[in-house]
Amino acid sequence: MKYAKTIAVLCLVSSPVLAQASDWSQAAQVTVTLSSFHFDPGTVHLHSGQPVVLHLVNSGSGGHNFSAPEFFAAAQIRAQDQASVQKGTVEVSGHAAKDIALVPHRGTYKLHCTHMMHSAFGMKGEIVVD
Repeated sequence: MKYAKTIAVLCLVSSPVLAQASDWSQAAQVTVTLSSFHFDPGTVHLHSGQPVVLHLVNSGSGGHNFSAPEFFAAAQIRAQDQASVQKGTVEVSGHAAKDIALVPHRGTYKLHCTHMMHSAFGMKGEIVVD
């Protein structure tokens, strides 16, 4: 029982450290383009436990966002990027880009834009982490 508690504490303590200690210069960059009204690619494929920089590019003049609350809740986000993720959503202004470095966790997650009617017009997808 004593060892189980130690292991649980180590897991809790090491999780944020992993995201801070990752070598972000070696992280793969995955570009996702946000436009009227879709994500390109529609399915984002990532690898569990491997640092990645999501390069979110809004190619249009209007605002869009990259909303995947369950994905961001499960991921370990680089400390300096945490403020850009609000309630599982990253806002990207028109003709702008934003980078979010993180270590993803295995799973399949829903992705959509929460701006009025954007999802209804097809701005949704998924994130698959193997």
